Amino acid sequence: MDVIFDIAATLVAQLQKPTLAFLIGGMMLAALGSKLEVPAPVYKFIVLILLLKVGLGAGISVREADLLALAVPAVAAAVVGVVIVLLGARTLARTRGVAPMDGMATAGLFGAVSASTLAAGMVMLDAEGIAYEGFIGALYPFMDIAALVTAILLAKVSAARSASVQPAGGGTATLTMGGAGGNGDLVREILADTFKSPAISALLLGLGIGLLGRPEQVYSGFYEPLFRGFLSILMLIMGMEAWQRLGEMRKVAHAYVAYGIAAPFVHGALGFGAGLIAHHLTGFSGGGVVLLAVMAASSSDISGPPTLRGTLPEANPSAYVGTSTGIGTPVAILSIPVWIALADWLVGF
Repeated sequence: MDVIFDIAATLVAQLQKPTLAFLIGGMMLAALGSKLEVPAPVYKFIVLILLLKVGLGAGISVREADLLALAVPAVAAAVVGVVIVLLGARTLARTRGVAPMDGMATAGLFGAVSASTLAAGMVMLDAEGIAYEGFIGALYPFMDIAALVTAILLAKVSAARSASVQPAGGGTATLTMGGAGGNGDLVREILADTFKSPAISALLLGLGIGLLGRPEQVYSGFYEPLFRGFLSILMLIMGMEAWQRLGEMRKVAHAYVAYGIAAPFVHGALGFGAGLIAHHLTGFSGGGVVLLAVMAASSSDISGPPTLRGTLPEANPSAYVGTSTGIGTPVAILSIPVWIALADWLVGF
C-alpha cells in the first residue's frame, strides 16, 4: 500500500513541475487564441543556457566518477539508447500515417533520459534502503547523447533520401547518392552537420568543459539558479507550438498513445537486461540495475526537447513532447516498482 501512495505522490509532483505545468499552460494560451510570442533570439538564448547547463552537469558527474567502474555500465547505457531509437525507427516511424520525422523525434526523446524520473527512482530505492553506485547520475549523458544523435542522424538521412526521390517539381527521379559509397558520404555529411548544429555543439561544449575544466563555481552560481526558470519558458513555447500543430497528428493519435504506454516497459526491459550483463561482468549492484532500467524506461524532459527543436524544426512538438511528457513519463514512473521487484528476484539486494 505504501508503494501505491508513493507512486501517486510522485505522479502528483510531476503534474506540479514546470515541465508539464507550463507545457499545458502554453497549450491553453494557444487554444484561447492568445497573441503571446517569445522572440526567436530570446528562445535561442534560453536553449543555449539549458544545453550548456546539461552538458556541464554531465561532464562534472563523469569527471568525479570512478572511470573503471563506470566504463561497462556507460557502454551499456549508450548501446541501450541507440537500440531504443532503432526500435522506434522500425515501429512508430513506419506506422501508417505517422510522419517519419515525427516518429524519429519521438523515438529520440524516448531513447534519451528524464532526470526527474531517474530522481524518482533514486527516492524509491532510498526509501527501501536499497544501495546503488554513486556514479549512477553520470550514466545518463551516455544514453542521452547516443539516443539523440542517432535519432537526429536517422531523421535527416530519411529526409534527404525522400527529397532525392521526390523532386519538388513532381515526376520521378532516381537516387543520386551513388550506391553504397554515396550512402556513406551522405551519412558522414549529415553526421558532421549534426555535430555542428547549435544544439549538439552547445551540449558537447558543456560536456567538454565539465570534463576538462573546473566550472563548478559558474555552474552553481549562474546555470543552476537560472535553469528551472528558463526550462519553464521553453515548455511554454513548446506548449503553444504543440497546440498549433495538434491537427497534424489527430488521425494517428492512437499510434502515439500505444507507443507511449508500451515503450517504457519494453525499453525498461532492455535497460534491465543491460544492467544484468554489467552485474555479471563487474558486480554492478542490484540498485544500479534498477536505475539503468529506469533511465531506459524514461523519456527526456530536459535535454531532449530543446535539442530536437533546434536540430529537427520540421518535427511536430505535439507528437514527441506530448507523447513523452503526457504519457511516457507517468508510465515510466509507474514501472519503477516492476524493476525493483525483478531485481530483488534475479539479483537480490
